[in-house]
Amino acid sequence: MALGAMDLERAARRGEPSYIWRAGQERRLAMILAAAGERARGRVLDNGCGVGEYLARLTQTARHAHGVEFDFGRAQAARDRSKPADVICAQAESLPYEPNSFDLVLSHEVLEHVEDDRAAAREIVRVLKNGGRLLLFIPNRGYPFETHGFYWRGRYVFGNIPLINYLPGALRSRLAPHVRAYRRADVAALFAGLPVRLISSSVIFGAYDNVIARWPRLGGLLRGLLQSLERTPLRALGLSHVWVVEKA
Repeated sequence: MALGAMDLERAARRGEPSYIWRAGQERRLAMILAAAGERARGRVLDNGCGVGEYLARLTQTARHAHGVEFDFGRAQAARDRSKPADVICAQAESLPYEPNSFDLVLSHEVLEHVEDDRAAAREIVRVLKNGGRLLLFIPNRGYPFETHGFYWRGRYVFGNIPLINYLPGALRSRLAPHVRAYRRADVAALFAGLPVRLISSSVIFGAYDNVIARWPRLGGLLRGLLQSLERTPLRALGLSHVWVVEKA
């Protein structure tokens, strides 16, 4: 997808949500529903819902579905795509809900973009009911590519950039000040001192749908090979952390 200057600025600051539903999104949705169990039939929040692709699917099973999106235009798109879900334009660090409101919260590749990720994590825990679960997808610092682009001589370059995540923190922050990537300890630090328990954690590779669209046989082999590594120590090189966290 070609991006104009304003779209590039938005992509740098807020990331790019899922616009097309493909195998990668379907796989992640299956993970979400399996980890959520009956909670997916309760009151559900997609925190950072983008244009509403995941929220539209969660709406099909939830008793009440809600979405929060910081970008106004995307929030409007999400309202249209995920009816009858209730979508609000708000910050992740200040959710407009009462404590103990939700059975399930989805945070899908969002916390890396917010101004204060620790505050956003606290807000998620605040609005979860006791026994409610957070499904968290968040970028892995061990992945060999920075998928959110980088800044070079004051200009933003969109795309998958190799090895930036392996640089020392200060240098990485100069090249990618707009987005975070997390080691396992960094994810754990988000929830330190909060009333939660970790149900499961893993690292997954992508689905490489773009590669498959161009080169079906090569892309299919790549997807199968890399996803098979999720069962080995080489999962440390995967694209995203997936954590299931339950409010105690």
